[in-house]
Amino acid sequence: MSPAETTSRFAFDAIGTQWQIETEAPLDQALQQHVLDRTERFDATYSRFRPDSLVSQIASAPEGGRFVFPDDALALFGLYDRLYAATDGAVDPLVGRDLELLGYDAAYTLRPAPGAVRAEHACDRPRWAADVGRDGPCVLTRRPVVIDVGAAGKGYLVDLLSAVLDEAGHTGFVVDASGDLLHRGPRPTRVGLENPFDARQVIGVAEVRDGALCASGVNRRAWGDGLHHVLDARTGVPVDRVVATWVVAERAALSDGLATALFFTGEDLLAQSFDFTSVRVRSDGRAEVSPDFPGEVFARRTAP
Repeated sequence: MSPAETTSRFAFDAIGTQWQIETEAPLDQALQQHVLDRTERFDATYSRFRPDSLVSQIASAPEGGRFVFPDDALALFGLYDRLYAATDGAVDPLVGRDLELLGYDAAYTLRPAPGAVRAEHACDRPRWAADVGRDGPCVLTRRPVVIDVGAAGKGYLVDLLSAVLDEAGHTGFVVDASGDLLHRGPRPTRVGLENPFDARQVIGVAEVRDGALCASGVNRRAWGDGLHHVLDARTGVPVDRVVATWVVAERAALSDGLATALFFTGEDLLAQSFDFTSVRVRSDGRAEVSPDFPGEVFARRTAP
């Protein structure tokens, strides 16, 4: 959003990243607290990094059980159903245990478990379509499973906070979760596309108007040789053929989820089920750009 449209900025930290809300009129104290409370409820439900969350209760239930999620989880889990199907299981919210075994755990040890431990898990890796039942907002499990909504969760929270602003009567704003954002207003906001091989540079610019832009890159959460947070849930192995993606879509949860899905599945196949435009950078530096992407990519190849 251009400076002429926004006069107020509300910044806070949540779910492990920095957030910024820009609005035409300042958020009053009650609305700021509403935003923070909504964020806390989301974290208390979905965070696998805090022991008191609902997700942590599911992970520690020795024989599984029936767990009641908020009603708004229906849309998030429904999106995961679609992403799971469109990627043949590569995007799976039960990838959490694989992330833990690679060192991306609640304690941030960043040390992979022994190979034998990872191999044992691989022999009986849970699947979203097979190991989780659902009854409305209730999740039913038969054993401990580690849910990780990182593929679409941050974007979903962007949508939830945008709804808070909509309900409060704000018509021009940007909700920005460190680059994953949703825009409302008559004039677009311009966003640089960070070079995945050199964070000091951008490889292009996107213009977002009344929609969302989300990005995913293997350079943002990396902690060892070839170790990062974008895993193929079918194998538990970090991807190595794609290094960065950007997706523009109507809602941030969809943009966020598709930014992950593009690491495994081509735009042409995903476009059969979803409406979006994108940029994808492969590990050899080649950039693949949708014909109708709202912006410009300066070079179709950037040095790896």
